[in-house]
Amino acid sequence: MHRKRTLSICLAFLPALALLWGGAQVAGQASSTPGRASKARLVWSDEFNGPNGSQLDSSKWTAVEDGSGFGNNELEYYTARPTNVRVQDGNLILTALKESYSGKQGEHAYTSGRIESRGKFSFKYGRIEARAKLPHGQGIWPAFWMLGSDFATAGWPNCGEVDIMENVGQEPDKIHGSLHGPGYSGATPLSGIYSLPNNARFSDDYHVFGIEWQPKEIRFYVDGRLFETQKASDLPAGKRWVFDHPFYVVLNVAVGGYWPGAPDATTRFPQSMLVDYVRVYKLKDRR
Repeated sequence: MHRKRTLSICLAFLPALALLWGGAQVAGQASSTPGRASKARLVWSDEFNGPNGSQLDSSKWTAVEDGSGFGNNELEYYTARPTNVRVQDGNLILTALKESYSGKQGEHAYTSGRIESRGKFSFKYGRIEARAKLPHGQGIWPAFWMLGSDFATAGWPNCGEVDIMENVGQEPDKIHGSLHGPGYSGATPLSGIYSLPNNARFSDDYHVFGIEWQPKEIRFYVDGRLFETQKASDLPAGKRWVFDHPFYVVLNVAVGGYWPGAPDATTRFPQSMLVDYVRVYKLKDRR
């Protein structure tokens, strides 16, 4: 998500058996998982089950307030207002609006929501997943991703970035899973695409997006289906794997940017990403 991206990188779809993934869990309880890890234990989560109108859990998240464009030429100003970031009906709702907004980086034609666990929660290895329903439309760019916790000192892309799910709204049936690191970032990440069958759209219903992250390997899933595997051993010669340290979590809905382009006359506002939960598990029985 933190990128200048001018094209999408498409790898061949990797078929796998469909496995039920992401059902209800009780904290600390072991559960079956896809992939090579046979069991997982829930270690951190946000179920967004507060009363309607309640504040974001500040022990877990910070609502970003910024309109800098984030190196992507994004057009929105992120605010912490309930119109952009709220908890309602058991969901986190991040809403992009077309409106005039003046902030510390000047006037913006759009606002939206972005939350981060930076400085409050980070982890190294495990399984992370979110159940979410995506927005759609030209210029709308929802994402569920992670940045290396050393971002402030190492900089990007040396800190590493894991894009668990990105969608450009003009591709309503596709999500991208990507890794960004030194020498494979911006428009040339390590990346794969998952497409829904039968012309279904990710804005039609909730889906579970996740990764299983182990030393030197990250596997990407949608609804329990493995669609991409990235390994340190597969990096081109001379490239460095930067995914063996803690990362923090980001959820956002960007508007515009180098990759999706600007909204146009076909784009309807407001557009919201609804997030039912975010869960992090410790994997057991690695093999």
